[in-house]
Amino acid sequence: MNLRRVWVLAYKEWREVLRDRIFFILAFFLPVMLMLIFGYGLSQDVEKVPFALIDYDHTQASRNYSKKFTDSRYFDFRGYLQSIAQVDELLARGEIRAAVVISDKFQERLMQGRSANVQVLLDGTFTQSIRTVRSYVQAISAAAEVEFQAEYVARRMGITPERARTLLQPVRIEVRYMYNQELRSIWAIASGLIMFVLTITAPLLTALCIAREKETGAIYNIYTSTLTRGEFLIGKLLPFVCISFINGIILWLMATLYFGAPFRGSILFFAAAMLMYVVCTSSLGLVVSLLVRTQQAALVLAIIAGFVIAVQFSGIFTPIQSLPGPNYLAAHFLPAMYFNNVVECSFLKGVGVESLWRELLVFAVFTAVMLTIAYALFKKRVRA
Repeated sequence: MNLRRVWVLAYKEWREVLRDRIFFILAFFLPVMLMLIFGYGLSQDVEKVPFALIDYDHTQASRNYSKKFTDSRYFDFRGYLQSIAQVDELLARGEIRAAVVISDKFQERLMQGRSANVQVLLDGTFTQSIRTVRSYVQAISAAAEVEFQAEYVARRMGITPERARTLLQPVRIEVRYMYNQELRSIWAIASGLIMFVLTITAPLLTALCIAREKETGAIYNIYTSTLTRGEFLIGKLLPFVCISFINGIILWLMATLYFGAPFRGSILFFAAAMLMYVVCTSSLGLVVSLLVRTQQAALVLAIIAGFVIAVQFSGIFTPIQSLPGPNYLAAHFLPAMYFNNVVECSFLKGVGVESLWRELLVFAVFTAVMLTIAYALFKKRVRA
């Protein structure tokens, strides 16, 4: 292999990227746009849910119960209402997402040691987030129930509320969240989006390179040149690997500095893993470009392949263990799942090469397979 010819071809491809404004925007601005759009759009944090209250009891106990919701950072109190009809109207207009209705004789029933009724109305049109809101309601209500029970037992037995609370809760569960103590979904999403964006954009850029030369007829210059198949493929691959690696660095900076995701791993190891993954996905784009004849076909096929791999087989949206049999098996043959594991462990867990060397091996094997297929597909001579 003549390295000088590889360098000349790579430099030519780089100059074409800089001259073509559309391709330049596609190469350097598309990843940033995808990071911003999905970074904000995929956030799973549910906070400041607008809600209203109806208090038919107007007692100290009902006010204490209401205060549990109004003081919570998960709810945004929009005021008291007088009737269910007002709740229906506000829910229908989308001005509130939830309503808490405290029945009359709320305090009286609690003082007698009986259960008191509270109705919670939720807007069920937002199915995913409303399940989270329901869990908030249940958690707040459970905490209030313990306080009311402790007060009743303390009054009946003549002991302190603290002692009564201990009797009511002999076993206390203390849950500690590891790696993401604040349960901020954006930390996991922003880091995972590095894998997601590179899986889509890296093969896309490479897929367009050879398809563009097939459309313009410039590929015949290659057929008649002294370039070998290996030199041509490596020369075409190098500039887009560099572009995607630069994009990866930009995405890492956005995840850490803009979205605030913590990075606890080794920067050198992560950079090496990202470079290997970029080579891996760019090689896939090289195969796509050799299978089609037009840029439109290359664009569609690369986007579909990259998007399906990033969404379905990476584990960023659905845990790999939850995938059905064929999808679970396919995920283990594709590199996205392994790079998603590298990203997750590097950002949140601080795990390095001692535990993730198998992922690097997968990248190397997948790259070798893709380059072998590309080498077999590309012919210097075409049939007349």
